[in-house]
Amino acid sequence: MDQLSENSKDLDIRTKNELIDYLAQFITPHKLELFDSVLENRTRDVTVVLENIYQPQNASAVVRTCDCLGIQDLHIIENSNAYQINPKVTQGSSKWVTFHRYSKFEDNTAECITRLKKQGYRIIATTPHKEDTTLNELPVHGKMAFLFGQEEPGLSERAISLADEYVKIPMYGFTESFNISVSAGLILYQVTNQLREKGEHWGLSEEEKINLKLTWIRKMLKKYHLLEKEFFVARGL
Repeated sequence: MDQLSENSKDLDIRTKNELIDYLAQFITPHKLELFDSVLENRTRDVTVVLENIYQPQNASAVVRTCDCLGIQDLHIIENSNAYQINPKVTQGSSKWVTFHRYSKFEDNTAECITRLKKQGYRIIATTPHKEDTTLNELPVHGKMAFLFGQEEPGLSERAISLADEYVKIPMYGFTESFNISVSAGLILYQVTNQLREKGEHWGLSEEEKINLKLTWIRKMLKKYHLLEKEFFVARGL
């Protein structure tokens, strides 16, 4: 979830907007305009799940892809491998994507997938399967969560068994598969483009935009907590 401080997470929308206006004094106008522009193209209708990924370069490339395509949430399942990113590859994109980590549960894979299903997501495993659908045939609608696994073994049997659908990218060469970062890029680019072309609702709610903008502004201010303290004290909050 977006990280809001204890002082502000339960505030009403009006007060949050006032807090944003206060903190905005310490951010350049260009950056604020960029935040607003990016927020208009952000979505939570498409999300990504990475299961047990340990290659920092590929893991980092997926983060960068999510940010570039407007995908806000990235779910990280850490069973036996800790998820690590390479700052040189992410190019700062990890600051703007919301990470959800699953590492402390008895069954991290099931915890993540179950939670996403409760939120209304179709769980789509990216793996060859007897009932799979090619990327071009995949129905693009509603909330979709795409599962990606490790390079060599792929997704676990647990993840595959809990998925609702299966998708594969057609291959025409000798190599059996793309690496994870390329697979994610191909799938997510096509899916997000189709959503935008359809013109269906896929963006963030106004409250989500406000919360996310506040989170992003904080990332730009080294001592934002001191500024917020001034804001709350001045208003008797």
